Order: sequence, then C-alpha cells, then structure tokens
Amino acid sequence: MTKWQWILLQFTRKLWFKASLIGSLGLAAALLASQADNFTQWHPPLDMNAEAVTSLLSIMASSMLAVTTFSLSVMTSAYGAATSNVTPRATRLLMEDGTTQGVLSVFVGSFIFSMVGMIVMQADAYDVQGRFVLFVVTVTVIAMVVTALLRWIDHLTRLGRVSETSNRVEQATEKALQLRLKTPYLGGQPRHQTQDRPADAIIIRGDVTGYIQHIDMQALSECAEQCNTEIYLDVLPGNFVHEGAVLAWLDSKRDIDDPDAIAREISRAFSIEKERNFDQDPRFGLAVLSEIGVRALSPGVNDPGTAIDILTRNTRLLMRWSAGRKKVSEDDVQYPRLHVYPLQTSDLFDDAFRMIARDGAANLEVQLRLQKSLCVMTELGDDEFHDAARHQSVLAWQHAKHVMYLEDDLERLKSVCLADSDD
Repeated sequence: MTKWQWILLQFTRKLWFKASLIGSLGLAAALLASQADNFTQWHPPLDMNAEAVTSLLSIMASSMLAVTTFSLSVMTSAYGAATSNVTPRATRLLMEDGTTQGVLSVFVGSFIFSMVGMIVMQADAYDVQGRFVLFVVTVTVIAMVVTALLRWIDHLTRLGRVSETSNRVEQATEKALQLRLKTPYLGGQPRHQTQDRPADAIIIRGDVTGYIQHIDMQALSECAEQCNTEIYLDVLPGNFVHEGAVLAWLDSKRDIDDPDAIAREISRAFSIEKERNFDQDPRFGLAVLSEIGVRALSPGVNDPGTAIDILTRNTRLLMRWSAGRKKVSEDDVQYPRLHVYPLQTSDLFDDAFRMIARDGAANLEVQLRLQKSLCVMTELGDDEFHDAARHQSVLAWQHAKHVMYLEDDLERLKSVCLADSDD
C-alpha cells in the first residue's frame, strides 16, 4: 500500500467522511426530484399534495435531529466507558466502527434530505412529477431510517463493553498478523541483525519524534531502482523514533548525484505520527490486549476473569502466527532492493504476556492460565517459539514466587511451569 493509499484509507475511516457522503446523496436526491419533469414526460399514479409531503419531511427532520443528537451523546459515553474500563488505545477502533458510522450517516443524510426538500418545496420548485418522486424518495429514506434504528438498537447493547472492545482489538491484531505473514518483510528481503552499516553509507534520519505508522515500500523501491542501490531499513512500523534517529541507509554513495535529495525523498516514505496504529503493527494489538488485562487486574476493577480471557485471546493469536509462519516463503519478494528486519517472536511474547505476568503475579488463577498457555505453545511452535515461551514462563514464575505466600499455591503453579528448579 502506497503512502497516498494509506492516507486515503485513514480518511475513509473518519465519521465525517461517511456522513458527508450520505449527506451529499440526500442533498442530491432532494434537488434532482425538482427536475423530474425534465427527464421524461410521464404522469404519476398519484397527485401528491404539497402539504402532505411537507408534513412528512417536517416530521422526519425534527425526529432525525433529535435521534442524531441522542446517538452522538450515547456514542461519546461509550467512548468514555471504553477509555475508563478498557484502555484509551482501543477507543480508536470504536471511533472507526463501521456500524456506528453507517447508522449516524443515515441519520445525518436523512436530516439533510428533509431540510433541503422542505426548502425547495417552499420555493414551489416541485411540480406534480417532482412531488411524487420526492414522496417515493421520502418513503425510501424512512425505510432506511427504520432499518438503521433497528441496527443501532442492537449495536448499542454491545458498544463500549469490555468483551466487544476486546473482540475488535483481537480482530485488528489478527488482520495485522495475517498481513505480516503475507509479506513477512513488508515485501522486501530479510535483513540480519549482524549486518553492519558501511562507512560510506547514506544515512536516512527522522526529522520528528513519534511512532512509525506506515512505510511506503513501493516508494522506497523506486528510489532504490533510481539510484541502482540497496536500501536497508533500521525500523519497523510501531518503532519509536526521535529527531535524528536512523530510519534506513543506502549501502554506498557511488553513482548518486545528489545524496541529500535522495535522503529527503526516502524519509518521506516513513509516516511518523504521535500514536501507534494497528494496520502494519501487530505488536501494538497484542500490547493493547495486554493493557486490557492489566486494567482488569487493578485493585479498582479486580476482574481476573477478563485477564484470563485476554490471555486466551493472545494465545490464540500467537498460535495462528506460529501456524502461518510454517507456510511463509522467503522467496516471494516484491522489492528485492529493500532489506527489512523480521518481526521477532520474543517481542510478540513480551507484548502478549509480560505485563499480565507482572501485574497478575499474586493471582493463582491468572498464573495457572498463563503457564498452561505457554506450555501449549511450546508443543506447537518451532525452536524460536519454544524459547520465547519458556522465557516468559520463567519470568512469570519469578514474579509469582516473590508475591505468593501459600506454599500450596506455589507447588501447584510450579507443577505446570516450564521453569527449571533453579530458576
């Protein structure tokens, strides 16, 4: 996905985009109805009274204004509940919820249609054909509003709840993981940690402080082709960078007329923002899920069941990651001149389990589920997966043995732990 495609995708996820689009359709429908007699000469089956149509439009306009205002207040309350009870990082997914945006867009569009229809009606711009077309469109809009209301009622029962928000985070994380499995090196070639930067390399540095949200691999590939060189990326989506941080480097200055211009062009391929994004950053999704579990373990909430549910979700995601890695082919390279670090399994395990292991150290039920989940993953994954799972098991055991006071609890936990007796 190019940078401009990614920016366009961010726009389409905004509430105002869908509301403006459907509102424009409502405006166009009300205005086009006044030109009905210009398209074809026909006689409508009913001679609609202007007052009857105006009355329908007036009722719909007033009711839609009230419903839209109420829905916005409910939506704001749901966002606040998600921020307080789940995690602020998950609120963005609620704000991008397609059902909420679609329903509110229908409400706004029907309100605009009603207002414009009444204005044009008062201007006496509708003839017999126009009034009939306006009546038919009004009935259609009312049917759309009723359908949207039924969807909205069903959706409100789940909006902002912990389980529903966790589902959305899990889905976003799985989507990011599947995308990374499809392009394990963002479409480039694998880069190894031992690869040193030569002294004559052109270094690409960041000019702002924030998080890498998106990398335009196609633009980088075009720059590499233009310069007939190789580009080595030092960062991945989700990495924190600061002004002057190294983003990438070209392997040599030879045959490059204007290295500074090339460096500026390459730096524009990195989208750096204030917050992380779910799209190209599966680690962020795992971390957000862990935050939900940690929030549930806080003394003010005291909900170990939610923490156990989060452990189950993270385990499910990592098991899918492990299964998908077996099918990955490193020969499928879209951008052979780009070299990208792989996503480290140990980092995924850190994001998924470390916070809950620390904050849930004193809770036997949480620790048991954590250790059992890690045991399962050692049986299914490769050596790297096994090592990461065992490392997390040892860390969780070290946290637990310093805060659990009952010997029986410690023995029970030790029986399912991957740690050795001397850990």
